Amino acid sequence: MEEKRRSRRMVLNAHLTMNPVGEAMGEKVPVDIIDISKDGLGFACDTPLAMNAIYEMDLTIWTKDVIHTFINVTRFDGKSNMYGATFTGMNGSDQDKIKIYELFDRAARELN
Repeated sequence: MEEKRRSRRMVLNAHLTMNPVGEAMGEKVPVDIIDISKDGLGFACDTPLAMNAIYEMDLTIWTKDVIHTFINVTRFDGKSNMYGATFTGMNGSDQDKIKIYELFDRAARELN
């Protein structure tokens, strides 16, 4: 299968909560992140999410920092309840935090 991703994906053990944009009191939905890159993420979610919808997200990363951003849900696998999404409007400093994690992750893999 041809790789179409622009950025390397990494596994990250974290959780996030999302609110659908446009809802006054959107429901917070816990999800499990499967992989993440500076461009997007893959995650498992038991709650049905709308395709091509924009969701507000508070993402807690490995440093315990919280990144407030938006995602666009672009992919869904109904067998495993897996979603794929791209970041929309993530600022450069938050992208840099993910890039730094990528460097540490790559170095750790090379040592093993």
